[in-house]
Amino acid sequence: MSARVDNLNRWQGTVPQREAGFSLLEVLAALAILALASSSVLVVIDRCLASASDSTMRMEAFELVRENLEKILVMETVEETVDFGTSEKYPSISWQTVIEGFPEPVTGQMWVRAVCSADYRDSKEETQKIELVHWLSQLTDQQAGQMISQQELEKLEVEQTMKTDEEAAAYAKIDTDTLRKWVADGLVKTPENGFLRYNLDIFILSKGSPTPEEKAEQVDSVKALAMKLKMEQKRLEEEAALGKPVDNSGTGGTSGLPNGERGGTNADRLQDMGNRTR
Repeated sequence: MSARVDNLNRWQGTVPQREAGFSLLEVLAALAILALASSSVLVVIDRCLASASDSTMRMEAFELVRENLEKILVMETVEETVDFGTSEKYPSISWQTVIEGFPEPVTGQMWVRAVCSADYRDSKEETQKIELVHWLSQLTDQQAGQMISQQELEKLEVEQTMKTDEEAAAYAKIDTDTLRKWVADGLVKTPENGFLRYNLDIFILSKGSPTPEEKAEQVDSVKALAMKLKMEQKRLEEEAALGKPVDNSGTGGTSGLPNGERGGTNADRLQDMGNRTR
């Protein structure tokens, strides 16, 4: 019995005892896993910070736009103006306030509207815009006419108005039956049952099948058209002042026809209107 115990003790003494700890391979694997997890966490944190920064900028821009609009709403009287600048409270945000006469999209009636906007750059250095539009008051025909000189209205009426179906059909280079189909499809006529070249150009461009959005661009009177052209001219001048490219492709306004092919297209008349109102 004692001999077997001695042999067992000697056998146990030959087995090396493993020391406590991690091997180099285990340490490297753990570091790789930790680095991967840390990088993912850092990406999430960075995105959260960028999102929080964008939300803050958006709220600051909205606050600035709302304040500008509230200033207009408390005014007793307003007039057509374009004002812009950089916020003193938030120097990284620029703002613009426009008070203008504008045809209401659904009915085409003239209104005075206020457009307040603010621009800022987000975390991706992309320009973002916050805009609030408020329709202040509907204009009577007399008030709308006062915003454009009588001389301008008379000249535009001569250029635009066509009193008979035959005259309108000849301008559009179609027959009177096709013209009547256009009217049934939504071609807007004047209260005097005449036609405006501006509206006809929309149907000419679309070959008699304008989209609902294109139909909504029509106007029902020379006064409404004068205001529309004036506002468009103002927009072009503002874009030119900001250094934005101006389309000089040689096509005319909504008609899309080469300049001069139809005796002056919308772009020609728009430019002429701008020159006269300066």
